[in-house]
Amino acid sequence: MTSTNRKKLVVAHSTRPQAPLHEVETNRALARWLAQILGLKYGGSYDPAQHAGRDLYWLPTQTLVGAEAARALGVTNADDLWGGYVEHDFIATKAIAHGLFSAEAVAPPGWSPLFAQRIGDSVLDGFSVFSEQDARSAASRLLECGPIRIKPIHACAGRGQQVIDSLEHFDQALAQPQTAALFEEGVVLEQDLQGVITHSVGQSFIAGHVISYCGEQFLTEDAHGEQVYGGSRLLVVQGGYETLLALDLPQDVRLAVQQAQVFDSAADEVYPGFFASRRNYDIAQGRAADGQVRSGVLEQSWRMGGASSAEVAALQAFINNPGMRAINVASVETYSDQALPADAIEVYRGPADNSDFLLKYVTVQSYDG
Repeated sequence: MTSTNRKKLVVAHSTRPQAPLHEVETNRALARWLAQILGLKYGGSYDPAQHAGRDLYWLPTQTLVGAEAARALGVTNADDLWGGYVEHDFIATKAIAHGLFSAEAVAPPGWSPLFAQRIGDSVLDGFSVFSEQDARSAASRLLECGPIRIKPIHACAGRGQQVIDSLEHFDQALAQPQTAALFEEGVVLEQDLQGVITHSVGQSFIAGHVISYCGEQFLTEDAHGEQVYGGSRLLVVQGGYETLLALDLPQDVRLAVQQAQVFDSAADEVYPGFFASRRNYDIAQGRAADGQVRSGVLEQSWRMGGASSAEVAALQAFINNPGMRAINVASVETYSDQALPADAIEVYRGPADNSDFLLKYVTVQSYDG
């Protein structure tokens, strides 16, 4: 959608049959909002019967996987959707952030060792594993340098992770009933950092508009007392990464942006079938067991994510004020039932998949840098 086609319908598309209500409704809210600011019609949630033969612009909840799925929707390139497409499922997960333990290690179809070579030290120390046997060998190597984190490749919002500080502890984790299936699906073993700050860096390409941003994520406590994703504060500019880096950014932020660029370029090079109009990267910075400060990309998000509402708010501000240089926006998620803050934009209010209540909203502030 390099230029706005007024005949297009913006449609929400929940790709998971059992998706929680908050994911489905957030998807609809963002699609409706995007249609409004682009001057397009909102077509609701995708219905094959209702939307057959229509010219559609898609907002899927997940990265599209496989040629068949993309072909069924008529998606051929990044102009057709706000999100992304990959040929194999693992490419859209945490798995590509690390290489395998050895050349003989189990790998999914389509795996390329070249990606790990290209991203180099733009990620933390770690391995991606797809079998219990490989997992123990990889864990043994990493534990020589300190505690490690076990991360299921499909988990999000920081859920399902464990910190392991010894091989004995790791063996106890392996003995858990669900572990075998977990490791066959794919798990990342990665060095654990202390005092972590998680940066969000990314770009969106929508209807000829390009925005780039950097910022930080923050955590919140869910209904069960677990620390989970609570939102992102972003500094957004009109234009590419060169425009963002032209601002007076702290060195740690500048490093995070540069590491995201390396990761992003590697994806384009190594997986040529991949395309995306939303490219978001999480970069962790903290102190390793040896006391050294480390920084690295944790994962990518080529789909609707926690910061998507903030990106839409920034896009609206830029469309309304074409001369605006930059803007500060924030997406917030809270499990505490409360009134909406003054001037905030509500995105979702209702039940979550693991609690009775979740509120999502956006705030916008001027940039005075």
